[in-house]
Amino acid sequence: MARPMPPLSALRAFEAAARHLSMSAAARELNVTAGALSHQIRGLEEMLGVRLFERRVRAIALTAAGKQLYPGLQTGFAQIRDAVAGLAVAGQPNVLVVSTSPGMTSKWLAPRLYKFGAAHPDIDVRISSSLTNANFETDGIDLAVRNMSVTAPPDRMLEVERLADITFIPVCSPRLIDKHGPVKTAHDLARLPLIHDETLKSRAAQADWKDWFTAAGVTDADLRRGLRFNSADHALDAAGESAGVLLAHSLLAYDDLRTGRLVIPVKLSIAPGRAFHLVSARGRKPSPAAEAFKSWIKDEVAALDWRKFKTRVMAQL
Repeated sequence: MARPMPPLSALRAFEAAARHLSMSAAARELNVTAGALSHQIRGLEEMLGVRLFERRVRAIALTAAGKQLYPGLQTGFAQIRDAVAGLAVAGQPNVLVVSTSPGMTSKWLAPRLYKFGAAHPDIDVRISSSLTNANFETDGIDLAVRNMSVTAPPDRMLEVERLADITFIPVCSPRLIDKHGPVKTAHDLARLPLIHDETLKSRAAQADWKDWFTAAGVTDADLRRGLRFNSADHALDAAGESAGVLLAHSLLAYDDLRTGRLVIPVKLSIAPGRAFHLVSARGRKPSPAAEAFKSWIKDEVAALDWRKFKTRVMAQL
């Protein structure tokens, strides 16, 4: 005789808790209290006659039974979410939602999007900017551009394609150099006002001024001083207004360097082993709109002429 099917609500509670490995995070997603969620999961365990989670101090972990149950439920609920999401855009097959960071959006992507629109006028691109990674299962995101480690282990839930390596370079306004005098070495740069992009602290294996000065062999730079921003685009804007020297993502600084609003005072870059990646949900067939956007953005990155550009920028100093 077949075992009765557990309540869908209990299975959904288990799937969310297993995906997050956090009762509180799962409860927030399902808009229930943590106590109610825990009660549903305990009822499921009693019905199945097995323990699904190991309760630890401030953490939970799947048991062997939980690990056996989770993949099938995760796939099933993902298919349900995709089916419902498909209804929402049934009348808008060419809507494409792309997630990027605010800095990437304002400083590199947004100024180029008109070209994608001109080439694909039938595709409605909607940009979702956030410093947090998009959840493809709950946020309605089709494609994301993410700053990720190039050595990170593969995520079985994601399709990941490397887009552009990340390097950090010092940038400043030409007016700042006019004001403070020639800058030919890292020691010269250390005496200039500094700008700190605090978003670099939010990710592991990023680079900051301490790393740059260490690479340059400067041990006495005062890193306590200077303006601090929690937004890369705001930090770049401040650098453009001669507020100081910023250690910036080279890709985000590209257009300001191209126009001469910013220059590279000392030709030393550091690479923290990270890159911008194109990311989408694994197992979900990409739409023609997503494929078109991926092809377009890869062409835009490939078209950046770093060799000639850097030579021209350095010639301004």
